[in-house]
Amino acid sequence: MTHDHSHDHDDFGGAARDLPRLLSRRAMLTGVVGAGVGAVVLAACGSSATSDTAAASNTAAPSDTAAAATTAAGSATAATDAAAAATSTCATIPTETGGPYPGDGTNGPNILTDSGVVRSDITHSIGSASGVAEGVPLTVKLTIVDSANGCAPLPGASVYLWHATRNGEYSMYSSAVSSENFLRGVQEAGADGTLTFQTVFPGCYDGRWPHIHFEVYNTLADTSSGSTPKKTSQIAMPKTACDVAYAADGYATSITNLAKTSLASDNVFGDGADLQLPAITGDATSGFVASLTVAV
Repeated sequence: MTHDHSHDHDDFGGAARDLPRLLSRRAMLTGVVGAGVGAVVLAACGSSATSDTAAASNTAAPSDTAAAATTAAGSATAATDAAAAATSTCATIPTETGGPYPGDGTNGPNILTDSGVVRSDITHSIGSASGVAEGVPLTVKLTIVDSANGCAPLPGASVYLWHATRNGEYSMYSSAVSSENFLRGVQEAGADGTLTFQTVFPGCYDGRWPHIHFEVYNTLADTSSGSTPKKTSQIAMPKTACDVAYAADGYATSITNLAKTSLASDNVFGDGADLQLPAITGDATSGFVASLTVAV
């Protein structure tokens, strides 16, 4: 698979030093936020409640009719209040472990201070490494929203994302790819809270359901400064997409490992993964697109 790396930031040092080059883009994005953003309906936000109000019978006695009208008015008010409450509620994505291979400095190496870490295409290594991760193309589209503000977008939020290779190995840690740092990268959310990574479909290794790790930071500068992430979580890959992707060359081990596990038995997703399962489209030839709204 060939990727265009012309938009990567390989000539700067880490997320902090990549920041100046992104300021002009961010300034342009800020101008388009406008009042219209508030009208965007996001998947992670609660839906408005509805209530059917029974009409009073034409044969009811006057007192019964009045009572029914009072009841109907009360029901309508309650429904309105419930709808308002539901609209302002936003389900926060669960906090999960970053695992033993985060590459963020909390357990050994730290890619967040490396030159070129801010990039959309994470299939290739940066710095002195030159490897390229092979596999079925996957685009990950995340929309970062504020759970405390009715799922309003969080422009300027920063996401560090990483995952295993198609063989279930982690760059910077697993012996076969310890000298590589691909399948790791940082992106900044635009005015609408969205950001995109170009990668490959992650493999399934023994003992875990196929997944993608990510950390959300308040700002791009926070990502490389050693600040604590605002949220650490994981994306659960849908089984139907896994079955299709793993039929492609290079994923034979993933087929075997996937057959031995399930979402329900996974030590991370076993308590529920509804907020961590992305909508996914595509196929193994043209690639998949996984989209998820992340409320933090």
